Amino acid sequence: MKTLYLDIFSGLSGDMFIGAMIDLGVDAQEFAHELEKLGLDEFHLHVSRQERGAIAGTKFDVQLAGGHEHAHNHSHGEEVHAHEHSHAQGAEHHDHLDGETHGPHGGPLVTTKAGRVELSVFETGVPPRFRLYFFDGHGHEAKPLAEKDVTLETMRGGKKRQVFQFRKHGAYLEATAELPEPHEFEAVLKIKRGGKVEKWEIEFVEDHDHHHCDHDHGHEHEHHHAGSETGAPHEHEHGRTFADISKLIQASKLSKWVKEKSIAVFHRVAVAEGKIHGHPPEHVHFHEVGAVDSIVDIVGACVALEMLGQPRVLAGSPMEGTGMIRCAHGNFPIPAPATLEILGARGVTIQQCEEPGELLTPTGAAILAEFAESFGPMQQLSVEKIGYGLGTRQNKTRPNVVRAVLGNTSKVQGPKSKAGGALDWETDTIAVLETNLDDINAEWLGAFVEKAFINGALDVFHTSVQMKKNRPGVLLTVLCASADADRFSEMMLRETTAFGVRRTLAERRKLRREVVQVKTKFGAVVVKIGRLNNKVVQAAPEFESCRVAAEQGGVSVREVYDAAMKALKR
Repeated sequence: MKTLYLDIFSGLSGDMFIGAMIDLGVDAQEFAHELEKLGLDEFHLHVSRQERGAIAGTKFDVQLAGGHEHAHNHSHGEEVHAHEHSHAQGAEHHDHLDGETHGPHGGPLVTTKAGRVELSVFETGVPPRFRLYFFDGHGHEAKPLAEKDVTLETMRGGKKRQVFQFRKHGAYLEATAELPEPHEFEAVLKIKRGGKVEKWEIEFVEDHDHHHCDHDHGHEHEHHHAGSETGAPHEHEHGRTFADISKLIQASKLSKWVKEKSIAVFHRVAVAEGKIHGHPPEHVHFHEVGAVDSIVDIVGACVALEMLGQPRVLAGSPMEGTGMIRCAHGNFPIPAPATLEILGARGVTIQQCEEPGELLTPTGAAILAEFAESFGPMQQLSVEKIGYGLGTRQNKTRPNVVRAVLGNTSKVQGPKSKAGGALDWETDTIAVLETNLDDINAEWLGAFVEKAFINGALDVFHTSVQMKKNRPGVLLTVLCASADADRFSEMMLRETTAFGVRRTLAERRKLRREVVQVKTKFGAVVVKIGRLNNKVVQAAPEFESCRVAAEQGGVSVREVYDAAMKALKR
């Protein structure tokens, strides 16, 4: 069975997951084309090869855009961009940042005589630091200016000022001092050119209408507004509700599977946030997760899994860091409230390591809760490909990466057989859903069984049982993939008279199956056989095949069945 194992020793975020999928072989251009089906014109994608802790992998970023009309893909060396922009007729060059208010790293942009400068608050923990990225007149990355020529001054209430100096770090300048709380201030960027000093003013405003914590594992979600060079702030965006996001996804041209799974992931976050803040899930306002980049992260994760062929997903034990995380209403201990709620609802254990800062974001937790069938060590996985998805931070104790292993678990070594050899049966883990019913209409029950099979249940059956007060009833059982357990639980609650559903995970041991055709005097008959250590231990002629042959030969089904078994033994 095709299996994807997520080694989450350093946590997980949405962008890390997508980066790992691209590193495994998901085509970035096709991926970008699929995301265009969302119908959003507010973003473009950036994919590049980078390193974290000497581990090379793929870094995926979502860059906010504005005023763009149609999509084009550009490849610059190892970087792939999915841009949305309009062309001026006769123009020889494109300005890749034309109309943008924010740069590739989420920070506000200011326009200089030589191009643009992005002021990114790159979070290495709490509090963050400023980073300055430079771009030429065409929006391409440019070399940083000399350290001595750049300063930045912040001004807070009471005219409290702080001046930041910078040091060069590769492709950017980083402030030598940290940015303290609160993150609401005016900033003045000063650049020396010759004997003159150019100045730009930017206003940073704290987002006070925010349900989520500030998660900086993969993206920099900076809660401020970049104003114009005169300091005028932009209009505040209040986000989308879960109902809004569901409508957006349902109205898209994405596949049915991607729509269903994307909404399911968002639903997990909405339920968690609703419980934390006392709101119904459909009324929860998303900011960090409802922002365009995180809509792309969640939908993109589902698109990437579909492009990989919808493999079975397994994962290691979720790992989280330690310390405090900055929320809209103050600091809160890690794990973030939503992360803990999401994993707790799925019954997943979580452990913390010595790494300071958040490792596992709510988006990453929701992806794991929706897709991972089980959590634990890698077992009997035949490795085909390995991919690394990178986060933004440089961690202190471990590389900021997720390792994704794509392989096959169809041949799992089991215990020793009586002959002393290993058993080569197949194994998997499924969900067993049960509910006792004593008041359901028999026609409703039959309709449910049919619908459950149509929707992909592995098996559905009901058993006569005796219930309270000696009432006759039925035990309704649904077997399904672990990742589909919530979907079928909801179906059982909505379409039967059940008030609750019991859920357990069960391991299966299965014979290696093979379907063959055997020739009989009544014609060809399909037979399903099961092998264990290359020996046939079970065989069963398919009923429909036997029935057709019996009707054509004017004999009983039993005669065809017996003839097929004799033919198989020959």
